[in-house]
Amino acid sequence: MKIAFIAHDRKKDEMVNFVTAYEHVFEGHEMYSTGTTGLRIMEATSLNIHRFMSGPLGGDQQIGALVAQDELDLIIFLRDPLMAQPHEPDISALLRLCDVYGIPVATNIATAEILVKAINHGDFAWRDLVQKYKPGIEE
Repeated sequence: MKIAFIAHDRKKDEMVNFVTAYEHVFEGHEMYSTGTTGLRIMEATSLNIHRFMSGPLGGDQQIGALVAQDELDLIIFLRDPLMAQPHEPDISALLRLCDVYGIPVATNIATAEILVKAINHGDFAWRDLVQKYKPGIEE
């Protein structure tokens, strides 16, 4: 699977703790992240993560491009709902793309845990069905 990690500043510690706890599940998967979040995860684990720019500098959009190209299966995006984000339009665009292309996205630790347990249990075969209903270019 191809998994992306994004965490707002006040959620980075929570993300690092979460990925560390489930490192055994993430091993063997292809992982992506925005800049600092990916660096922090790699410093705390043995995981190798392809890092993009930080979110406000375009990292959210880079991950969104992977979604639009059907290059991601899951996003764990720990958002800080109590802090205004200067790049909110980029965040909204990313979440919209996830809805358009049927990409599961966890925006809090509770949902992230459910999705990771599904990965561990092998419950992501339904992603193959999504391809059948994937939006295409209208002619």
